Amino acid sequence: MKFSKRHFAIGLAASVAVVAGLGIATWIVYEPEIPKIPRPSVSSFDRALVARGEQLATVGDCIVCHTAPNGSPFAGTRALPTPFGTLYSNNITPDEETGIGNWSSTAFIRAMKQGVGRDGSHLYPALPYEHFTHVGDDDLKAIYAFLMTRQPVLLQAPENQLLPGLGFRPLLAGWKLLFLKQTEFEPQPNESAEWNRGKYLVDGLAHCGGCHTPRNIAGGEEGGREFAGGVAEGWNAPALDETNPSAASWNADSLFAYLKTGSDRSHSAAGGPMGPVAEGLSRLNDADVRAIAVYVDSRMHPAAVSGAQAPVIDNRSTAAAGHPQADLLFDGACSGCHGERAPMSVNGRPLLSSASDLKADDPRNAVQTLLQGISPPGEKGAYMPSFSNMLTDKQLADLLAYARARFTDEQPWKDLDESVADIRKENDE
Repeated sequence: MKFSKRHFAIGLAASVAVVAGLGIATWIVYEPEIPKIPRPSVSSFDRALVARGEQLATVGDCIVCHTAPNGSPFAGTRALPTPFGTLYSNNITPDEETGIGNWSSTAFIRAMKQGVGRDGSHLYPALPYEHFTHVGDDDLKAIYAFLMTRQPVLLQAPENQLLPGLGFRPLLAGWKLLFLKQTEFEPQPNESAEWNRGKYLVDGLAHCGGCHTPRNIAGGEEGGREFAGGVAEGWNAPALDETNPSAASWNADSLFAYLKTGSDRSHSAAGGPMGPVAEGLSRLNDADVRAIAVYVDSRMHPAAVSGAQAPVIDNRSTAAAGHPQADLLFDGACSGCHGERAPMSVNGRPLLSSASDLKADDPRNAVQTLLQGISPPGEKGAYMPSFSNMLTDKQLADLLAYARARFTDEQPWKDLDESVADIRKENDE
């Protein structure tokens, strides 16, 4: 076959396009390595800066994801289940071999805001850098000072266990093109300083939207649906906007109490992933917790009065008629804590008629509470034992149906037996 000038031109154009495409792809993927530094001495950091960094790291809940069960603080290796497999958190102690001991503050800020490691590798968005991009560099330098003054721990995280192909980190550059928006926080001049502080913390370090915003099939937060509710570690993370079915009974005071103590008499106790969050916020200064509460309250009530008192409901006779075995089971297994005159309720713990999970359209969180129980992350907090090994799926479903009928005026959950069995199976996987 004889090639003409036209064929040559077409071939040359195609070659140029391929080379250009490869160049663009390389430009998108490539990130330079930032040189190592000698580990800074603890004395080189101002104590006030370290103290401020400790508070900011508390807002970000760094210790929860970067500490394995019974492990050394911030040494990583905690398993983080995702729909795409299991990630293991990195060691962020100042160990020079396995941690961030030879990272400069510049490398740390780039990782936090751009999701790029010191060596130029792309980081998985389990590190919520799509939220940390809103955080000011001065605050990130304070967190850096706090972490670099922790005890170094020599500990290497295991290899991630991801679906085939997803371990190829350059793919993350494409994910960032789609979902990472490099935007700085902009105060709203028509709002109070407290409201703006709350928004800065919620949108940035606290990364509340990471759990409370629905995600698409690629794992990115759905645009236009901020705080519409999501899923975290097998639990539903409720909406933090006006669509929350219990929004009318929340206000800034009850949100503050819930965030600070993990419990509010009008709303029940924090369970699942929210438990460690509340435990961390218990160590945060009251002003910042109050600011977070004020901002979230404004999202829940954009144009309405908040804080309506939830009515006390106890339809025992009706519930017992429909679920006689569960009525007996509740008396034996639950009334010691949740009965009308039980010490827990007398001392101000939430009533079941206040529990948002019992009123929710989806029974998932109520099921998880019975299967997993509630364990306080610290020395104080709400406790409830797990009934996973004590009750069958049928008994758990009957007990939940009874509780919903007795303590709420909501319609019965559908296919509750199937929901209990499916969620138990998820937990066992």
